[in-house]
Amino acid sequence: MDDRRTVCLWEVDFLRGLAIVMMVIFHLAYDLDFFRIHEIDLSGGFWFYLARFTASLFLLLVGISLTLSYSRAKLAGQRNQYPFRLLKRSLWIMSLALGITLVTYIVIGRGFIVFGILHLISISILLAYPLLRLGRMNLLLGLAAILLGLYIQELEVDFFWLIWLGLAPRSFTSLDYVPLLPWFGVVLMGMAGGALLYKDLGRRFPLPDISAWPPVRGLIFLGRNSLAIYILHQPLLLGLIYLAEGPSLFSFAWK
Repeated sequence: MDDRRTVCLWEVDFLRGLAIVMMVIFHLAYDLDFFRIHEIDLSGGFWFYLARFTASLFLLLVGISLTLSYSRAKLAGQRNQYPFRLLKRSLWIMSLALGITLVTYIVIGRGFIVFGILHLISISILLAYPLLRLGRMNLLLGLAAILLGLYIQELEVDFFWLIWLGLAPRSFTSLDYVPLLPWFGVVLMGMAGGALLYKDLGRRFPLPDISAWPPVRGLIFLGRNSLAIYILHQPLLLGLIYLAEGPSLFSFAWK
């Protein structure tokens, strides 16, 4: 059972809801460009940085949430059960990730999602467990993981078996590619941020409670249902595009 003090930590769900909105906006732009409705340059400028900022915010919140759930388990005297809860959560997210891999392989073929953000989150949950007790020290580990990831991305390889780590051939393309390095480093920095900003499920900083304000409440709702929205939003977007533009729009993608 959640400690009642977590109810006041509305800002975590709010920020996750904000990330969901940004993700949907970016994916709408991606779909409009992919199906040649509007030409949008996603490789640089605003859209490029929106995608990076959105992914970074999601992963920072994964780290913060792991810190909070670890504190909750300790306060509830459930530290021994906590690893099994993480394993269960990781397996559930990985099953969804593999489902996305299968669907994108069947539907689009080349460019299907091999190691996207759900794959990363699933693995990160397991890797994070032994590091949670390090608290703020994860900031240094996170920075090291990010720097190492940026370095290995510049290496040229001709094999695919380390795609999950961040080593990919230049010819590799994917609709969603979020490798362990550097992105696990962002999760670690979120864990450090969680230890810095919260203690025993309470804030270390003052924050007025505006969670009842309708726009904020709406984003909190989205944040609390982020996984379901992530799974469903693309089919819904494609359905809307289909209704607006007609079935002929999709034909070129399978030629």
